[in-house]
Amino acid sequence: MSVPHSGAGRLRAYIRCIAAVLWLFLARSMARHAAQGLAAEQWFPLAEQIVLVFLLLLGYAGMGFTFDGQLHPVGAQGLPRRPGWPSEAGLGLAVGWALVVICVLPLALVGGIAISFSLQTSAWGWLLADAAFFALAALAEELAFRGYGFQRFAHAAGPLAAALGFAVFFALLQARQPGSNHASFAVSVALSLVLSSAYLRTKALWLSWGLNFGWKAGRALLFGLAVSGNSSHSPVVQGDPMGPSWLTGGGFGLDGSWFAFFVLLAALPVVFRVTRALEFQYNAPVFVPGGIPVDLDAAAMRQHEAAMRPVDAAAPGLVQILPTAAIPPPRPDDSSVNPTGQS
Repeated sequence: MSVPHSGAGRLRAYIRCIAAVLWLFLARSMARHAAQGLAAEQWFPLAEQIVLVFLLLLGYAGMGFTFDGQLHPVGAQGLPRRPGWPSEAGLGLAVGWALVVICVLPLALVGGIAISFSLQTSAWGWLLADAAFFALAALAEELAFRGYGFQRFAHAAGPLAAALGFAVFFALLQARQPGSNHASFAVSVALSLVLSSAYLRTKALWLSWGLNFGWKAGRALLFGLAVSGNSSHSPVVQGDPMGPSWLTGGGFGLDGSWFAFFVLLAALPVVFRVTRALEFQYNAPVFVPGGIPVDLDAAAMRQHEAAMRPVDAAAPGLVQILPTAAIPPPRPDDSSVNPTGQS
């Protein structure tokens, strides 16, 4: 992403970023009230995320179309329907799942995890609903913290400043949750940096969405661990980790674990490594030609047509034949003629 050269361009980008942040808070409030009127209590979290994703997509698409003249504003937010996008999401899911496994293995080895299962038929149906909840929650976070507002801030201040600024912004919002602490703030910053790197390297949200979904759903649905202090997301598996709080995060889960913080920091070079091909394909600099634009194909076609055009035979030129002047006979030398016949 390039930084505008004019101060007016940066100012407009800052103002649009602020408008995007304000729309985020408004959309969250509207989604909460709409879900209360549309769904029952047990379906409230899923309905809230559905409405929130819809409002974020609609609002940011409108801003991109109106303020920036984007012809495809949904794709410009980071959701382009380009070839291989399911593979990008799958790659992010694999990375997120690997991070969960790395954090869970020490829990099982040091203190252990008390796991209980529920094999009721209804539990499996709720498991699918919770998986949809985490997919939508991860998408809402990506749109809010890597979408239009993030892009406008990066356009004004540069990608590094945008990644750091939105990491702190995300951590401050997460710090409002009950049970948060210094470790949870650090984990939120590290997670946001990992996800922002995934977006900046691929110019799309597919990989960061998959990574975010894998990080959340892998802990909750497969191991039954708490996510940001909420341990009621998995109806099939319930896990209770035992061990020091710096490793388990206590009741807040791995989101409040210092060990998870260092794991996420170590994930930054991993993200750079797995996105090397995508970064080369979608993040290469665009060279803007200078000078006068010339259509080389049209010029070559005109030259070819001129060379292949049949040449008409030129009409013979007129030859003018002038009359030949009579050459007078030579005159005899008067001195050599002797009229008397004497020498």
